[in-house]
Amino acid sequence: MQPMFEAVAARGKSRGRFSLFAKMNSLIAILFLPIILAYTYSNDVTFHVVSRELQTSSARQLAFLSSQIDSRVNQMMDFSLTFSKDPNARDFNGLNLWGGRYDRMQTRYAIQEKMRLQSGVTDIWPARYALHSQQNHQVIANYDRRGEYSEDYLKRNMSGKWIYGDEGSGQPPYFYWFYTDSLGEQGLLTGSSLVVEASFSSDNIRNMLDTYKAGGQGDPFYYRKGDLPILNRSADRTLSSELIAYLDVHPLERTAQRIVELRGQDYLVSSVGSAYLDGQLIDVVPLGQVLGPISSSRNLFYLSIVLLLLLGVSASVLLYRNVQRPIRKLMNGLLRVQSGDYTVRLHARNRNEFSFVFERFNDMSQRIQELIENVFNEKIRAREATLKQLQAQINPHFLYNCLGYIINMAQMKDEEAVVSMAFNLSAYYRYTTRMEKEIAPLEEEVRLLVNYLDIQKLRNGRIDYVIDLPEELRRQDIPRLMLQPIVENAVIHGVAKSYASGEIRITGQSEDGFCVIVIDDDGPGLSQEEYAALNRKMDEELQEEMGCGLWNTHQRIAHQFGSRSGLRFGPSPAGGFRTEIRWAIPERPELQAAGPLMPIVPIPGNRNV
Repeated sequence: MQPMFEAVAARGKSRGRFSLFAKMNSLIAILFLPIILAYTYSNDVTFHVVSRELQTSSARQLAFLSSQIDSRVNQMMDFSLTFSKDPNARDFNGLNLWGGRYDRMQTRYAIQEKMRLQSGVTDIWPARYALHSQQNHQVIANYDRRGEYSEDYLKRNMSGKWIYGDEGSGQPPYFYWFYTDSLGEQGLLTGSSLVVEASFSSDNIRNMLDTYKAGGQGDPFYYRKGDLPILNRSADRTLSSELIAYLDVHPLERTAQRIVELRGQDYLVSSVGSAYLDGQLIDVVPLGQVLGPISSSRNLFYLSIVLLLLLGVSASVLLYRNVQRPIRKLMNGLLRVQSGDYTVRLHARNRNEFSFVFERFNDMSQRIQELIENVFNEKIRAREATLKQLQAQINPHFLYNCLGYIINMAQMKDEEAVVSMAFNLSAYYRYTTRMEKEIAPLEEEVRLLVNYLDIQKLRNGRIDYVIDLPEELRRQDIPRLMLQPIVENAVIHGVAKSYASGEIRITGQSEDGFCVIVIDDDGPGLSQEEYAALNRKMDEELQEEMGCGLWNTHQRIAHQFGSRSGLRFGPSPAGGFRTEIRWAIPERPELQAAGPLMPIVPIPGNRNV
C-alpha cells in the first residue's frame, strides 16, 4: 500500500511542479508568438519594399543625372555641327585667299562673339569652343589657348568621340570633341577642312554630382575604366577607391544595380552609362544608413518583446513561488495524510492566505491524529476487556464442574478423591489467579491439563489420556485456559457418555506457519449437519442454548491470533469427536488474514454438546 501512495505522491509532486508553471509559460509564449511572427513578416515586407523603392529611386535619379549631362553634351555637339556651317566660320577658312585685313578682323570678332554667347548660356555648364582652319593654319577660341595651330593636334584627336584627358597645366581634366564636315564625310581632314573643337571641364560634371548628392543619400562619381574618376567634392575617397578597385575587377553593365559589401557593410551600387562620354555614372548608397531606422525599429521591438517575456516569466515564477508551491506543499501533505501519516505539519514562510490554510490543515491533522489514537486506545482497552471477560466466563464454568465433582465425591465418602480433587483444584486456581499475565507457555497449560485429567480419572476410572506434544510446540505462548475447556468438553460429552473404556488423545505439530493441537476422544460423534452447525456457531454471537466454553475459547483465540485462528470440529479417527486448535505463529502474522480455516470433513454419527 505504501509504495502506491509514494507513487501517487511522486506523480502529484511532478504535476504540481510543472503543470501550472509550464502552462503559464506556454500561454505567455503562445501570446507572444503570433505578435513576433506578424511583426517579423511585416518588417520583412517593409524592408523589401523600402529596399526595392530605394533601388528604383536611385536608378531613376541617376538616369536623370545622366540625361542632364548627355543633354548638355548634345547641345554642345549640336552647336558644333551648326557652327561648322556658319557663314562666318566658312569665311574664316578662306580669308587668306580673298579677304582684306579689316574683313578678317570682323570675321574673327563675329566668330568669337558667337562662341562666347554659346559658352555663357549657363553657369553650371561652361563650355569652350575653338575653330581650326586647316587651310589658313589658324585657330580662333573663346578662351586662352596654349600654342597655335597644330596639324598633329588635329590628326591625333579626330576620332569622332569625346576624349577625356589632362592638359598638363595643373587644371582639371577636360573632355574634347572635334568635328569637321568635309565633302559630306564627317571627321575627314582634306587639307582645307574647317574643324570645330568643343570641350568642357570635368568640374562641370563634378558640379552636377554635388547637386545630385545634396538631394539624396548616395555618393556619386563618374567612372571610366583606365581614366581618373570624377568624384564629388565631399566624396568618401577611401570608399570610392575601394569601389573603383572592385569595379576594375568586376565591371558593371552600362545600366545595372548590385549590392556590394565594402568595409563590412552592404552598399547599393547603381550604374547608368552615358550616351556620349563612353563612361558610367556610379552612385553608391549605404543600405545601413537608409534602412537603419527600420533595423533599429526592429531591434527595439525585439528588445521590448524580450523584456516583456522576462517580465511575464518573472510574474510566472512569482506566481509559482507564492501560489503553486504552497498548493504543491498542501497536496503533498494531503497525500501523506491519505497514506496514514498524521504527524505531517505545514509551515508557511509568508503571512498570507496560505498561512491560514496551513494552520487549519495542521489543526485538522492534529485532531485526526488525536482521534485515531483515542480510537486505537479504545480498541485496545475493549479488546483487553473482552479477553478478560471471556476468561472470567471460562473460570466459573470450570469451577462449577469441579465443585460438582467434589460434592459428588463427598457424598460418596471418597475422601481420597476429595483430597486429590481439592489438591488439583488448588493447584489449578493457584495457576489461574496469577493475573499478572494473560499469556502462558503451552507447557504450563499442559501441566494444568494433567491435573485436570487426573481429577477426572479419579472420578471415572474408565478414562485414560495420552499427551504427545513436541518440545518446540510446548514453548509457544498461548492464552491461559485455552485447552482446558476443550478437554473438559471431551471428558463430559465424550468418554463420560460411553459405557466402555474411554481415551482422550492430545497431539500437536507445527505446519505452514501455524501451530495445530488436535484433541480426539472415542466417544459418540455427531452427524455431518451437526458438525457444520457447530462450526458455524463459533463465528456467530453467543446464544442462550449454546454452551459458552467452546465459543469463548474460539473467540479468545481469534482475538489473539487473527481470523484464521480458532477451533474447528470434525470426526475423529478413533470414532468419536475431534477438536482442532489452530493459531498462527506470531513470527508470521500475515498468515492470520490469509483466508478462513479449512473445515474438518465430518462423518455420520450422533453426539450432544
